[in-house]
Amino acid sequence: MLNIYFGDNEDSIYNTDVYFDNSYESSWLIDDFAKRVIKTIDKSEVIGANAIDSPFLGVISPEKLSGGTKTLLLIKNCRDEIFNASTCGDNCAPFILELAKNDDITINLEHLMGFGKGDFIIHVLNDDTIAHNMTELMKSAFKYV
Repeated sequence: MLNIYFGDNEDSIYNTDVYFDNSYESSWLIDDFAKRVIKTIDKSEVIGANAIDSPFLGVISPEKLSGGTKTLLLIKNCRDEIFNASTCGDNCAPFILELAKNDDITINLEHLMGFGKGDFIIHVLNDDTIAHNMTELMKSAFKYV
């Protein structure tokens, strides 16, 4: 299930860019999830554990990936941490929901992320409510962001 804490949270890691650059492992980049995220979010192809082919920048290191991609990879690979996902655009939301299908995921948001028009299950930690769609999520989130 996806758990979201809206607003300031002292337990969250806010600088996901620096955290990723100093903690990622090469193996994170070569699994299927990472390849799909990098292709979808950064429009780039993984060509090796430490090389990504970007149509805009050429061959880049993982440190040059977007903030959203880095945050998604941290959420997937560092399950004991809470990451501020406000570095993610709405294009990251389907991947966050995907990760939460099989595991409990907790993120922090300082804005309302668009999780689409479909149904979902999101636990809002601030008020201990369950949202099943964007209308329900907005009712909770707007109290805190």
